[in-house]
Amino acid sequence: MSTEDRATADSSRFAAWARKAKETGETPAIPAATVVVLRDTDDGPATLMLRKNSKIAFGGMWVFPGGRIDLADQTDDPLNELAAARVAAAREAMEEASVIVDPDEMVLFSHWLPPAIAPRRYSTWFFAAAVASDRVTIDDGEIVDHEWMTPEQALGRHHEGEIELVPPTWVTLHTIRGFGSVDEVLRSLRDRPARHHETHIAITESGPVAMWEGDAGYEANDASIPGSRHRLEMLPDGYRYDDSGAPE
Repeated sequence: MSTEDRATADSSRFAAWARKAKETGETPAIPAATVVVLRDTDDGPATLMLRKNSKIAFGGMWVFPGGRIDLADQTDDPLNELAAARVAAAREAMEEASVIVDPDEMVLFSHWLPPAIAPRRYSTWFFAAAVASDRVTIDDGEIVDHEWMTPEQALGRHHEGEIELVPPTWVTLHTIRGFGSVDEVLRSLRDRPARHHETHIAITESGPVAMWEGDAGYEANDASIPGSRHRLEMLPDGYRYDDSGAPE
């Protein structure tokens, strides 16, 4: 898929979401969690990417291990969703890829809530954690393929149209690129405040724009409003991310 074809597909997907939301209303958000599993390689830090079965939600997309928070993930404090999210992320990594991650060692670095027009909304906690082994066994049901990729490799393959990524995955990969080791990645994520991203989508002539708090056009869903920027532009010549106006 060329970058221009992908931009057309992005626009079509968000337009279809908007039409469905107008007909059926907003979809309640489902609590979920994901973990960016990292290991050191000769090419730098690499993260485990999983390809979703094309017949399920986010079908065909490449994602991090994760899924919804189940009742069994609840801790002694049933109101502590963050603690349950850690358990869920570790459980999903084991179920989807047979990767062992210690919930207590995970670094929380972001939370994502899709736009109200999304047909299936997951309110997702994002964690990161280091693993020593590259051994992975996928379930070959919900997950049909896997690869260890550096963030730069994943973003490059997305740009060339080889793989599909949803905006939270793309932004996460962009955030953890350029580091020399997993320790550096985790230290950087640990040292900055965790970011909350409640997504607003604007459709422009050039392509969709995802905006978050701190962007001048966020409240009005208008990407043309001048001012501060915290957005991902999904353009025919590639994705462009600007978080210069993101709250700290």
